[in-house]
Amino acid sequence: MAKREVDIVVLSDIHLGTYGCHATELLRYLKSIKPRAVILNGDIIDIWQFNKRYWPSTHMMVVKHLTSLMAKDIPVYFIPGNHDEMLRRFKGFNLGSLKIVNKLSLKVDGKRIWVFHGDVFDVVMQNSKWLARLGAVGYDTLILINRFVNFVSQKMGRGKLSFSKKVKNTVKSAVKFINDFENTVCDIAAENNYDYVICGHIHHPEIKQMQTKHGDVTYMNSGDWIENLTALEYTDSRWRIYHYANDPVAQAIDIGKNKGNKQTSKEMMDKLLSELNVKNPRDTEASAVVTVGVQ
Repeated sequence: MAKREVDIVVLSDIHLGTYGCHATELLRYLKSIKPRAVILNGDIIDIWQFNKRYWPSTHMMVVKHLTSLMAKDIPVYFIPGNHDEMLRRFKGFNLGSLKIVNKLSLKVDGKRIWVFHGDVFDVVMQNSKWLARLGAVGYDTLILINRFVNFVSQKMGRGKLSFSKKVKNTVKSAVKFINDFENTVCDIAAENNYDYVICGHIHHPEIKQMQTKHGDVTYMNSGDWIENLTALEYTDSRWRIYHYANDPVAQAIDIGKNKGNKQTSKEMMDKLLSELNVKNPRDTEASAVVTVGVQ
């Protein structure tokens, strides 16, 4: 199968290691594209809720696929989020084509783009981290309940439901939080002369033009792989939101899950490390300003 070429793909809020993560669907998507650059914009592995007893082979296969891109010298930029925040201490770490940065500044087709996860603007995260962690556990539990309800609903011939989406779209405080988040990041981006700002964190995929007191800026959010199953793609000189639900080609891909189950996660990790033909890691300070040339 010919893979679809994409100049830049932005993924966030995958939450590998949790029950809510749609690793199988993500792996199908990754196998359907040929990216020139990948940006992992936070909460890729959910270290907050990581449980050694729950690490399915599909989750390991996602990690293996991402590292295989590094072996092909495809630039991979990893911006840690709040759920994998311990990796922020490795800011500037380089491993082959992998770079860990806390934020990223891109210049694409003459436009300046600011990329960061977004939790820095979350008041709960900054002032009550224990409450945020408790909320994360509650969210994961809600997703599990939601999956069971959807299983029963589909058996009865009814459509799927999303409890958390309904909460976000109807509860005034949730809607206000999203609006305040978007307005804040856009105002700062415009003040710093960025044309675009890309975030994750709030699990709400979006592309829209925002007006601020400092000028117009395009706000983009890559969504998540818990509920929305979305990404941001840049190709043919334009940004768009990718929706897995609207991609029958990716949905039909065989990920070889049965083959993957023949290996333990440790065996798969050992194999992927042996496949990586990269230099020794260098714990150095890396520039967060990267120019991506797109023809």
